[in-house]
Amino acid sequence: MLLLSEIWIYPVKSLGGISLSQARLTDRGLEHDRRWLLVDENGMFLSQREHAVLALFQPEMRTSGMVITYRKTGSFIEVPLCYTKDQALFTVTVWEDAIEAFEVDAAISAWFSAILGFSARLVYMPDDSHRKVDTDYAISSSDVTSFSDAYPFLIIGQSSLDDLNNRLKSPINMSRFRPNFVFTGGEPYEEDTWREFNIGTLLFYGVKPCGRCVMTTIDQERGVIAGKEPLKTLAKYRMKGNNVLFGQNLIGPTIGLVAVGDVLSIKKRV
Repeated sequence: MLLLSEIWIYPVKSLGGISLSQARLTDRGLEHDRRWLLVDENGMFLSQREHAVLALFQPEMRTSGMVITYRKTGSFIEVPLCYTKDQALFTVTVWEDAIEAFEVDAAISAWFSAILGFSARLVYMPDDSHRKVDTDYAISSSDVTSFSDAYPFLIIGQSSLDDLNNRLKSPINMSRFRPNFVFTGGEPYEEDTWREFNIGTLLFYGVKPCGRCVMTTIDQERGVIAGKEPLKTLAKYRMKGNNVLFGQNLIGPTIGLVAVGDVLSIKKRV
């Protein structure tokens, strides 16, 4: 039996993740997942790929708002979850995509800038800002995503990580791969073959195996590059073209709840 074992959101792209027992789906991914983003003075997104220290910022959802703590010093700041509609929009860039967003608060941006030692602005993607997924992989013309790299969801099987760890000298945690969903049961890497499947009663589509980058080499607890693994080992047996593959990108429904313990049922494979 395939069971959903973990649910994760990453409210601010490239910052720490939050483990949930259940989550609500929106039109662009799990609620709050990558709706915030740090950008530089030119509006270009900031990532752990260049700034591993971002892993040390840990968000926490509270009823009053989102609290982000810099784990190295314990300094923290509160970020609101609700905004008025009169915010001044400007264009930010994630990869090749130009996206309308607004700065949350100049004081919050100043807090990040002071810790990082360079200019950083915290921005938010409002509901009326729509970023299309790659049309080559979209299920419908209305498919959108948040500030994620490309797609609303990422799923990885625990068996896939177990198989990888059996090949590594030192095992690594699933946090290196930043999935939204983790499941138990099944064969290693079988998620690569899923075209249509349910988590509970909700239908998802597997659209593209996930190409991995240097971010997987960053120790999420220490906020530093930990070496060449797991990319070095994955490249020996998970290479396709120029991409090292691990995990499956998904497009899913716009409403509903998923919860740890939900059964996964496969409807169609590629």
